[in-house]
Amino acid sequence: MSPLQAQELHALPTLMNQAAQAAIATLQALPEWPAAVRPQPVPRQPLAEQGQGLAAALADFEQRYAPGFAASAGPRYLGFVTGGATPAALAGDWLASAWDQNPTSGLDSSAPDLERECIAWLAALFGLGPEWSGSFVTGATMSNFVGLALGREWLSRELGGSAAQQGLGGLPPLRILSGAPHSSIHKAAAMLGLGRNAVQAVAQLPGREAVDPAAMAAALSTGPAIVVANAGTVNSVDFDDLQALAALRAQQPQTRPFWLHVDAAFGAFAALLPEHAPKLAGLNQADSICVDLHKWLNVPYDAAVQFTRRQDLQTAVFQNQAAYLGDLGEQPDFVHLTPENSRPLRALPAWFALQAYGREGAAAVVRQCVELAQGLGAWIEAGTSWRLLAPVRLNVVCFTLADLPAGAAGRARIEALMTALRDEGEVFLTPTLFNGHWGLRAAFSNWRTRAADLRRVEAALQRVSAGDSAI
Repeated sequence: MSPLQAQELHALPTLMNQAAQAAIATLQALPEWPAAVRPQPVPRQPLAEQGQGLAAALADFEQRYAPGFAASAGPRYLGFVTGGATPAALAGDWLASAWDQNPTSGLDSSAPDLERECIAWLAALFGLGPEWSGSFVTGATMSNFVGLALGREWLSRELGGSAAQQGLGGLPPLRILSGAPHSSIHKAAAMLGLGRNAVQAVAQLPGREAVDPAAMAAALSTGPAIVVANAGTVNSVDFDDLQALAALRAQQPQTRPFWLHVDAAFGAFAALLPEHAPKLAGLNQADSICVDLHKWLNVPYDAAVQFTRRQDLQTAVFQNQAAYLGDLGEQPDFVHLTPENSRPLRALPAWFALQAYGREGAAAVVRQCVELAQGLGAWIEAGTSWRLLAPVRLNVVCFTLADLPAGAAGRARIEALMTALRDEGEVFLTPTLFNGHWGLRAAFSNWRTRAADLRRVEAALQRVSAGDSAI
């Protein structure tokens, strides 16, 4: 321990209070902080030989970097699908850092038991039965990666091998079939050694992002595969017919077996609203499921869960064999279930959020976001400047200029509008391409967004559309 570190240990309460006050000031400023900022490079400083202490570091951060941060936890940051952090979740995140637990092993801590309790709560939210187990991972990309890794092992065994033991050598190319796969599916395929070309697009229903079950049946007729179904696509929050896909396994199962992975990164939370829960009918028949928590549960980054009914395949792929870790046992430690060995106690923010607010609190955020998205959709339909590209099915509004030209000219105008909105600072939206049309996406997933924020978003859209010809 250096003399400075010893001095700061003695002054710990004062220093932590300074950091807490800085965080509180940031949170209180979120409603008026620019939703996004034009990224500006900050000149790098060389690492000092002698440190100046936490207070000086905090001051330097506030001066050089904080002004360039976006209010991504704020109420009008509608880009991507980004939640915020509720007070309970934020407290859990701070305590996770303070306790600094590594929950991958139960040899020295009850932290894994807390994670298992939290996973059981989440499974109940989504209507998953006792046959399901779960593990915390960084986000939807890693959750999809784990689910596809299990599918790869299942598929390789169907073809007479074991990817986990012998690798992919000697096996025919493994296929991943999906109607509108998220980009993370291609990334996972690349990381798993299957290759991006393993992801094969299957025809969608006309005008939708939902896969055509008949087209999927035809694709499966040529042999076993991994099927990636969507429970909430990023553009239009479309849902595949999970029951219809699962039913394909009952039709000539000897010739058309498949592993069913459901990407429900944020769509799984539709289960909390009775009027939208039917969209998830059949979820319990999947083999693996991806759910992201730093989206609609509004916990800080990073937090997602991977669910599966086949923990035996999970340990076959991810078991970390070492004498000091012991045997797997009936309840394997998390070190045997995901790519990571050491990791933070990711469950604690989610545990605090669920314990503090319950199912009702989680559902209230989902309902609020859905109502706001419907409100924006109604405003667009009532006007003449914009038009919807897809129905508002849940919490994402996909829309474009009413007179947008096709091709590169349309893309340029949309990107200019997105930039104008960002630079104005009132709202942040992301561009998208839906059914060949360039447009914008507004994703409502923040617990702090209110009707007053929606009015400000609408006003900003009105301003940029009025000035569109000058952009």
